[in-house]
Formats: sequence, structure tokens, C-alpha cells
Amino acid sequence: MGWELQKENSEIEIKFILKNDIPLIDLRSPSEFKVGAFPSSHNLPILYDEERSLIGKTYKMEGGKAAENLGYRIVSGGKKDKRIKDWKKFIEKNPSAHLYCWRGGKRSKIASEWLQKEGVEIPLIDGGYKTLRRTCLDILNSVDKDSKKWIIIGGRTGSGKTKIIQEVSGSIDLEQLANHRGSAFGKNITPQPTTINFENKLAVSFIKHEHETLISEDESRGIGKLILPEIWYQKMQSADLVIINVSMEERLENIYLEYVKKPQENHISYEKIKYSIQNSLQNIKNRLGLLNYRLINDKIELAFLSSKKQLHKDWIHSLLINYYDPMYNYQLGKKKIRCIMEGGRDTIMNFLKNEF
Repeated sequence: MGWELQKENSEIEIKFILKNDIPLIDLRSPSEFKVGAFPSSHNLPILYDEERSLIGKTYKMEGGKAAENLGYRIVSGGKKDKRIKDWKKFIEKNPSAHLYCWRGGKRSKIASEWLQKEGVEIPLIDGGYKTLRRTCLDILNSVDKDSKKWIIIGGRTGSGKTKIIQEVSGSIDLEQLANHRGSAFGKNITPQPTTINFENKLAVSFIKHEHETLISEDESRGIGKLILPEIWYQKMQSADLVIINVSMEERLENIYLEYVKKPQENHISYEKIKYSIQNSLQNIKNRLGLLNYRLINDKIELAFLSSKKQLHKDWIHSLLINYYDPMYNYQLGKKKIRCIMEGGRDTIMNFLKNEF
């Protein structure tokens, strides 16, 4: 279809595109893309950052026509051919691909025209990024009207809540979407997504969720540096709660595996693991108090010096009884009225399986 024949995408069509991971060519510059895009977006810019900056300055000083002419001069010859080639290659691999820029304006129009001259047709997203983003926000803002039954899994740190989330049907793993384990020590080596990317991933996860019951882990407003959308968070706060109870020894083992053993298996150096843990400890120094902070830090030093599992469990145990458990007990006191089930892992798993 030509640019003139491009129809406005309906909300249903946009949701279909997001829900079905329709491949998207994002024509925006790398810096625009970095701020936020969509799970199925691939950045194949028509203008790179420096080029866009030059054109933007020309637009301000000389107007739209001068800026457009400069754009055609900058992206010409071999540079133009390379960008068209990259688009064509992507479309050949992804025949259902759609194209978008910021508002579905000049950049989409020009890219579409260049591809048409090569005999390639590709649907455009009318309204571009802004339409896709607005749809994601509308999805998130609709959860308070959602008819699904929401069940939140709670439990003390190290009780294996995330593992249950990963195993049970109908779950949305907020920590996986946020790339953070949801605690003061939950930072991963790889960075968290931007707020926009997190919200877009969450919206897409929600429209993909086709079960009558939605399962999620109990979280605070913040997951690392990211903040849950307020409507989503409030929905969680009014949902039914199930609590998993496991022994202290099992919790110690789970935390040791998650924070010490698995990072080693993923080829993260012992020194980096130690630095990450001590940096996290520093962040809660004031809440722990100076004495507890020093005692736990000394235990961490000793554990990493000797590499003995039991010494690692010693500092983990101290952290649990001096920081995590008192905080959990306080929060649970406010949430207990919503609890519909409490028990061990098998009890909770059987209960959740009966929901589906």
C-alpha cells in the first residue's frame, strides 16, 4: 500500500500487533530507541543521532524544507543503499513486519517510498511510536477494570516465590521483566530496562495473558530503580494472598544458590559477586545499624576468603534475622487479612494448580 492509502490503525489492530509480537522496524535514532521501544521492535534507523541532530538544528534555523533537503543529502548514495538493504533483509526474514517512526510522519513516509521503489511493500503504524506507547499505557490503566482473579504469592526472603512463579501457569514474572530480584540485594550484573521499556513489556505480558487467574509475586512499589504503575500496584494490594512457608535452612540454601553459586556458574568472578553483595549491604547500612553492618560485612569477607558454603550461610542468616525477617513480619501484619492459603511449597503449588 502507498503512503496515501495507509489507513489509520485501530486500537484492536495495535493490540493485535503487540500481542502477537509482530516484528517492528523502528526508524528512530538509536538514542530515541534506547529511551523506550517495544518487545518486538528492531532499531534500523533512517537517521542516526548526529544526522538527526544536524537536521534538527537546520529545521530550527532555516525551516522544514531546508531540513528535509539536508536529510536527503545526508542519506544518499551508498549510505541510503545500505539502509534500504538492511530494511529489505529484515522484511525478507519477517514478512509480517510493520514500520514506524516517532509519529508516523516524514521518516516513515520516506522509508516507505524508498522501499516501494524497490518493489517492497510494508504496512506503516499510523501515529508511529506515540500510538503504540499510548496503547500500552491504556492497557496498564485498564487493569483496575480487569475481571481476572489475581493471586499474589508472598513469603519470607529465600522461600522460593520466584521459582513458583516460573513454574505455575498464568503467571506474570515482574522481577524477570524488571531484570531485578526485587530486594536490596536483587541487582543483576546486566542493567535494568528503562521505565518505558519495563511498562511496555508489562503491558504486552498482560494482553498476552489468557487465563482467568493471574499469578504474581508480592512486590513493593519499587523493583530496583523501577516503579510499578500505580494502578497495577493497587490491584496487587487488594488481591488474594497466598503465603509460602519454608524452613530457615531451605531459605539459606536458596539464597546461597541464587546470589553466590549461580553467578559463579554464569562465569561472574568471585570478586565481582563479593563487590555486588557488599555494595548492596552498604545501601542498607543505616537500617542495619553500624554494629550489625560491621558484623555482617566481616562475615562476608571471611566467606569469600574461604569459599566455604557454611560461612556464606552465616552472613545470609545474619542478614535475614536482622533485616529481612523483621521487615517482612511488619508488612505481613498489614496484609494477613487478605491471606487465603498458607503452607509449604507443595501445598501452595497444588492450590495454584487447582486454579487452572
